[in-house]
Amino acid sequence: MNSLLQTRGLTLKFGGVVAAESIDFDLSAGERLAVIGANGAGKTTFINMVTGYIKPSSGQICFDGEDITALHPRQIVLRGVGRSFQLPQLFTEQTVRESIELAVAARRSRLSMFNPMSKCVAREEIDHVLSMVGLAERAHDLCGSLPEGHRKLLDVAMALVLRPKLLIMDEPTSGVAADEKHPLMATIMKALSEQKVTAMFVEHDVDIVNEYATRVAAWISGRIAADGPPATVMNDKEVRTVVLGH
Repeated sequence: MNSLLQTRGLTLKFGGVVAAESIDFDLSAGERLAVIGANGAGKTTFINMVTGYIKPSSGQICFDGEDITALHPRQIVLRGVGRSFQLPQLFTEQTVRESIELAVAARRSRLSMFNPMSKCVAREEIDHVLSMVGLAERAHDLCGSLPEGHRKLLDVAMALVLRPKLLIMDEPTSGVAADEKHPLMATIMKALSEQKVTAMFVEHDVDIVNEYATRVAAWISGRIAADGPPATVMNDKEVRTVVLGH
């Protein structure tokens, strides 16, 4: 199967500190990859390199057959790599619907001070996205009033309307109440399946990883120490000791 995302020799050094060391990595379309590791292991550093927020010291990043190593974040988004953040990047004084409208208008390059935003986008598309992530009933609520789980869903929705081929999520369940984590992830994964979007997500909750990942990559000290099916990686001796603390 051809790789959707591929890195070769990806290395990042800060002075004498090696944050990522010669990472060779492939992600195929349709996978649901969970990225695990202790704080400082290199997970977010890797995501930041793939999405253009940090430039590697050496190595190459290819997405859908194109070298994106030197591209800026916006250029990478336009190539089909979406991202949601651990702390949702929302306009708190806008409504949920307005936020989706803004993302759609930005995708279509139709933002203009002379046209109302609602006229720049198709109402049906907004309705569909809101329904898909379970936010239809909160469409007219201000983003600042949303509980954390709904903020996470809105952040994902705003990424999805950009029509990515890959969505990278940084700790989608962090800050969410324990009894809301599984419903949140179920909603996200259903939306990704409907849109045929490949997923990579950083996660610390072992139950979430086991339930929703088809593959796990465990990071230890700037390297991928184990990569494979969840059951295999979670039972790896080094992963159990260093990452899971067993």
